[in-house]
Amino acid sequence: MENQLSELENDAFFMAEALREAQHAFDNEEVPIGAVIVLDSKVIGRGFNMIEKRADATAHAETIAIGSAAAEAGSWRLHDCTLYVTLEPCMMCLGASLQSRVKRIVFGASDSRFGAVTTRSHREISEEAYRRWPEVTGGVMANECRDLIQSFFKIIRQRAKENKISADKNNGDSAQQDANAGL
Repeated sequence: MENQLSELENDAFFMAEALREAQHAFDNEEVPIGAVIVLDSKVIGRGFNMIEKRADATAHAETIAIGSAAAEAGSWRLHDCTLYVTLEPCMMCLGASLQSRVKRIVFGASDSRFGAVTTRSHREISEEAYRRWPEVTGGVMANECRDLIQSFFKIIRQRAKENKISADKNNGDSAQQDANAGL
């Protein structure tokens, strides 16, 4: 039981690190997903979504963290590493995790839309192709991870609503000006 508690405490500690990375994404107006790669209880790679900033659809938190960890480790093989990420990885990030030989994936919030780690069909296909599957733990600090993502999208929806109201008002003003001008 003591080892389980220790692992749970470790998972919470490193998920908090991933959440800090997600906050960087939030602060940069990116979808707030963060990731860290841990080896021997030390963070060796960090990343947060940078899709908009880099204009690169592959600039997910996980791929950035994996690249950072590989550079730090001096190898693309991350055999004994754990990936901590605030949202269940998508198919691309699962593929990058499998390619880099990550031993374990720990995620915060589940992603019923794009999450690939808990999807049975993805697992079966990947296990057949790679002959391996990382240990997976989900739901670590799930509420905190989900809350950050939801607050981001709430702000985005509010901005879109304000922009629509402003555009409608400007269109209405133009129509009134056209009517006043006899157009």
